Amino acid sequence: MRELINGAQAIVRGAIDSGCNFFAGYPITPATDILLYMIRELPKVGGIAIQAEDEIASMGFCIGAAMTGKRVMTATSGPGISLYSENIGLAIMGEVPMVIVDVQRMGPATGGATTVAQGDIQFLRWGTSGGYPVIVLSPTNIHDCYSLTCRAFDLSERFRIPVFLATDKETALTLMTVEVDEYDHIAVRERTEARSSSKYLPYGVTTADKVPFFSSVGGEHIMRFTTSTHDEMGRLTKNPETVRKLNERLASKVEEHTDEISLVKADIQAEATTLFISYGVTSRAVEEAVETQRKNGRLVSSMTIYSLWPIPVKEIQAAMKGVNKVIVPELNLGQYRLEVERLASDGVEVIGINRVDGELISPEEILSQGGLL
Repeated sequence: MRELINGAQAIVRGAIDSGCNFFAGYPITPATDILLYMIRELPKVGGIAIQAEDEIASMGFCIGAAMTGKRVMTATSGPGISLYSENIGLAIMGEVPMVIVDVQRMGPATGGATTVAQGDIQFLRWGTSGGYPVIVLSPTNIHDCYSLTCRAFDLSERFRIPVFLATDKETALTLMTVEVDEYDHIAVRERTEARSSSKYLPYGVTTADKVPFFSSVGGEHIMRFTTSTHDEMGRLTKNPETVRKLNERLASKVEEHTDEISLVKADIQAEATTLFISYGVTSRAVEEAVETQRKNGRLVSSMTIYSLWPIPVKEIQAAMKGVNKVIVPELNLGQYRLEVERLASDGVEVIGINRVDGELISPEEILSQGGLL
């Protein structure tokens, strides 16, 4: 069966199929469609969808709902992420499972509300105080919007952390005809609940993955929730050893599981000396550029990155073996190229193909600016 659908609708469908039962958001182009679809569809399955008074309230509602046991999502664009920032920090400190969709548009500030961009890639990683790691997934098409939304919910439950879905205006709002049977549903694990026990420690860790068991606020356990540095009971502390253990755990529970989180599509040709690395909407142009090169008898490799953060270091370095040129097209000034350059060996030229004028990068631009025409 085929249907006409856009990425925003696919994200909403993926969220509902993943058990999302609470959504809060505020209208902002080009993320408003997600809010509208959630308001229409979530009540049909017994969920709650709220248009909050602003972005700050949206995040507050979602954090509160998640900590009382709901599976939650919110959606905004770059200016909204700015307002989300403080509460993102709270979600990291409080270890709140939730999904945050960023439908990117051109910045800075209000920028170009109706123009495509990929300018929030570094912002999502470093947009809150402390520099603690987050998980960011990036869909390339409508099918990815569905499957990566499911995966985002699963990872948020797995690591008790906010997980970002970094899409863009074109992917979210462009209607396309797709095969429904090709949607790849990823099962979302159930939240790991704490057992009944008077000795429950809200932030105590007894497992190797360094993720504490969950107990809903208002449930049978005493549960303290704070934005400040705390001990295993959630009580504020300045004890250096306790502070160190908490902060190192918040980082390591993600960084030590990069292999589990990493998701890429590698299309490697033996003896190729040129590698394309792409993500999001620009991956479509890369696919066509690669096809053109191969039709002309040229050996080229490509890698599409779906998990932008934490960086899939092993996969990128493996793909760069034997190449002398890496081409990274982006709708920004080279934000992910910086990460690729750090991983490249001496003698490997990393070329950025960039646009920040609200237009998409074409396959011809990629080949021309990459010195392949």
